[in-house]
Amino acid sequence: MDLMVDPAIENYCQEMTSGESQILAELAQATVDRTRYPVNLSGRLVGQTLKMLVQISRSKTVLEIGMFTGYAALSMAEGLPVDGVVYACETNPRSIDIGQEFFDRSPHGHKINVLFGRALDTIPEIREKLDLVFIDADKKKYREYVDLVLPMLSPQGLVVIDDALWKGKVLDPQEERDQVIADLNRYIYEHPNLESVLLPIRHGLNIVRKV
Repeated sequence: MDLMVDPAIENYCQEMTSGESQILAELAQATVDRTRYPVNLSGRLVGQTLKMLVQISRSKTVLEIGMFTGYAALSMAEGLPVDGVVYACETNPRSIDIGQEFFDRSPHGHKINVLFGRALDTIPEIREKLDLVFIDADKKKYREYVDLVLPMLSPQGLVVIDDALWKGKVLDPQEERDQVIADLNRYIYEHPNLESVLLPIRHGLNIVRKV
C-alpha cells in the first residue's frame, strides 16, 4: 500500500489511536481472508476518525457511498445514538454479505441500512437531511456524488471524501482518476460556500462543510 506518510509514523499513529472494537477487528481480518482487494478496507485510522466526527458533530443520519465490507459503516454506527442510521451504498453482493454477518453480531448493526445498487440511483430515495456523508467509491464519479449530496446536507452537515490525495497522484495527474480527484479538491477549495481541510490520513481525507 502506498502511504502518504513515513510507515513508521503511520504505525505509531495506529498504536496511539484509540482501539477499534473487537467486532471491527474481526471484520478487518475477514476482509483480508475473504476478499481479493482488502486494501479497499478503510482501516482503523480512517474508521476511528469517522467515528469521532460522527460523535462530535452529533450526527444522527449518515450516508456512506461505497460500503465494501462495512468497516467504515460499522465504525460510524458505533458513534451514532441508538436511533441513528447509516445509509450504506454498495453494488457488490459478496461484500454486502460479509458486512451483514458482522452487522448482525454487533449491538450497533441495526443502525445500518444497506442500499444495494448504483449510489446515484439509490441516494435520491433518502428523504432525511444528511448530517455526515462519507464518499469512498468510484473515483471518476466523485464530483457527481458531491454535487448530489450537498443539497441534502443538514445546516451543520459534513462531507468526508476518502482517497483525496490518491496516493500522491494529485500532484502530477497522469490518468483520468488522478485528474478527477485533483479537480474536485480544487473545486471544493474555490467554492464560495464550502470550507474544507485536506488531511494526509492514509490516502487523504478531505473534510468539507457548507458555510
